[in-house]
Amino acid sequence: MRSFASDNNAGVHPRVMEALLAANKDHAVGYGDDEHSRRARETLKRHFGDDSQSYFVFLGTAANVLGLSALVRSYQSVICAQTAHINVDEGGAPERFLGSKLIGVPHTNGKITPEAIAPALESRGFEHHSQPAAVSITQPTELGALYSLEELAAIGEFCKREGLRLHMDGARISNAAAALGVSLAELTRDVGVDVLSLGGCKNGLMYGEAVVFMRPGLDTDFRYMRKQAMQLGSKMRYLSAQIQAMYGTDLWIENGRHANAMAQLLGQKAGAVDGVEITRPIETNAVFATMPLKVIERLREEFYFYVWEPTRPEVRWMTSFDTTEDDVETFVAALQRAVAA
Repeated sequence: MRSFASDNNAGVHPRVMEALLAANKDHAVGYGDDEHSRRARETLKRHFGDDSQSYFVFLGTAANVLGLSALVRSYQSVICAQTAHINVDEGGAPERFLGSKLIGVPHTNGKITPEAIAPALESRGFEHHSQPAAVSITQPTELGALYSLEELAAIGEFCKREGLRLHMDGARISNAAAALGVSLAELTRDVGVDVLSLGGCKNGLMYGEAVVFMRPGLDTDFRYMRKQAMQLGSKMRYLSAQIQAMYGTDLWIENGRHANAMAQLLGQKAGAVDGVEITRPIETNAVFATMPLKVIERLREEFYFYVWEPTRPEVRWMTSFDTTEDDVETFVAALQRAVAA
């Protein structure tokens, strides 16, 4: 059954699968000392600059937690949107493994501002409170919203002025770059991001993400932290080959553009159905909508997706690199039948 629940539900892009098969020849040195891994690290340097350093891990949660672990100590805190993935959907992993407090602040469609961050700094110097040390933002947000470059730069400048490190959860950064028409460096390094969780699974990889440090010194001892966190793959070439297939070509941006385009098509056609209201701007590959609960129940008999906010009720539909126009037409036809029933 085709799904609009999550871009995680899509399979592996054929070109990534080909890269895995190509890597599956002969023997290769383990733990990242192979040619595939060296080539992938150099590829990411071309995206983020010669001063950047990249480390490959298996999971997005691991990328977020490990990236933040290089920025904060246990008595410090991380400021993020109340809706941030690290705050809501990672099972408390940041708090458990960092030992640090997450401070959720008010947001607009998942986006935070310097004005929202500032009140969380009032506890500085008070020994009874955790000490704010980093800000984490998600691009695009959990609600599908995009930070503009100007908004990102404002946060970056604020963090620099206040002595805060800036982390970006980039699980869907390809969709953001495609929507804004900018490079990965413009979206991260150039606006003051210190550490990036670079996504892959949601954009066509079988598994694998990268933790990217933008400047020298930020990754001191990080290789030991990755090992201790059980994220150092012995057969690293299979992870690295996927990242090379994605970011060593234009596949990352092609996939992002396609998923975004399918979301626009889905929003346009679904929004024209009586009783369906598109509730949030469609900026990347997420579509949010409200409709009667009975319609949702009928539609979910044919297509799996999440009810995002049951009280409205609001649903979320996600498109992916392999969503087709036929998928959208079939889904909307099912939606029309559910409404008619």
